[in-house]
Amino acid sequence: MTQTITFPFDRRPEPGEAMPVAEGVRWVRMPMPLAGLDHINLWLVEDGDGWTVVDTGVKTDQIQELWENVFTREIGGKPVKRVICTHFHIDHTGMAGWITQRFPGIELWMTFGEWSFARMLWLEALPEVPEHVLEFYRRSGFGAEAIEQIKSSGYANMQKQSWEVPRAFRRMTEGDVIRIGQHDWKIMIGRGHSPEHACLYCPALNVLISGDQVLPRISPHIGLHANEPEGNPLGLYLNSLKQFNSLPSETLVLPAHNDPFVGVGARADQLAHHHAVRLGLLGAAMEDWTPMPDVLPVLFRRQLEGFQRIMASSEALAHLQYMVVDGTAQRRLDADGVYQFRRATTEIPPAEIGHE
Repeated sequence: MTQTITFPFDRRPEPGEAMPVAEGVRWVRMPMPLAGLDHINLWLVEDGDGWTVVDTGVKTDQIQELWENVFTREIGGKPVKRVICTHFHIDHTGMAGWITQRFPGIELWMTFGEWSFARMLWLEALPEVPEHVLEFYRRSGFGAEAIEQIKSSGYANMQKQSWEVPRAFRRMTEGDVIRIGQHDWKIMIGRGHSPEHACLYCPALNVLISGDQVLPRISPHIGLHANEPEGNPLGLYLNSLKQFNSLPSETLVLPAHNDPFVGVGARADQLAHHHAVRLGLLGAAMEDWTPMPDVLPVLFRRQLEGFQRIMASSEALAHLQYMVVDGTAQRRLDADGVYQFRRATTEIPPAEIGHE
C-alpha cells in the first residue's frame, strides 16, 4: 500500500455555514440525531445561476432552520436548482421532500434502486414490526427478550425522520455524466451499503463525493437484513470497492461522515483488508456449529445494546453469509429453528487470521 491518507482541512464548517472546499463546491455539516453518529456532511455544487444540493440530512426542525440559514445567507441568494441523493438512508434523503417544495419545480436525482427503496419504505411505514422481520431475527438467534425490544422499537422511523419522498425523480445510472455548472460529474455506483449507491466524480476538479461508500475513519455499515435474507451485501461491497483504486491518488474525497481526505486508493485497500481480517477471525472461531450471537464478541469488543446490537448483528450476518456463498462456511437450522454456522475447512489460511 504505497498511498497514504491525509486530511487537508484544519477546521470544519460551523452549523449553518457553507465552507468552500474546491472550486464551486461547499461543505455543509449538519447534526444527526441517530445512534452512533453525531453529524453528516452535505455538499453544495455551484450550478450556473444556482446550486445543486447533494444529500440533505434527517428531518428535524433544527436542520430545517440551518438549511434556511444556508439558503438565505451562505449561497448569495441563488436558488437550489436540483437535489441529488446518493442513497436512500434517512440522513441523506430526509429533507429532500422539503427542499423540493422550498424551491418549486426542481427535481430529485437518484438511482432507481435508491429512489424506489426510499419511496417503498416511506409508504410501507407501519405501527408494528412485521412478522417476517421478527422471524428473520428469530432465525438469526435473537431470544424472546431481544425480540420484544425489537417489537417495542416500532417500525415507522422513515415517516418520523423523513419528509415524504418525492413521487417523481430523475434517474441516474452507472457511467452517466451530469453537467453541474462548468464541470462534468461522472456517476460511479457502489453496492452493499445500499442497493445502488451513487458517488459523483469530477475529473476536472479531481473531486469525489463518496457518500457512505468510502469513509476515512469508520467502515460503512454492511448488513444483511430481513428484506433480502439470502443476499450477499459484503460480496457486492467488496466488488464495487475495487473501482476506486482507479482514481488519481490526489483525488479529494468528500465523504458523508468524518472529514474530507486524500488517498482514496489507500482507504479502499484498508476497507478491503478490514473485512478480510474479520472474515479470518470468524473462520478461526467457528470450528463447531455456532449461532450468530456467539460470534458477536469476535467482531465487536464493545458492549452492544439496543439498536447497536441489531446493527452489529446484521453486520455479523453479512460476513457469515459471505462465507457461506464463497464456500468457506456452512449453515444449518438447528432444532429450534435458529441458524448455526461452521467453518467449512479445518484450516484457515494464515493471511486471513489477524487483529486490527
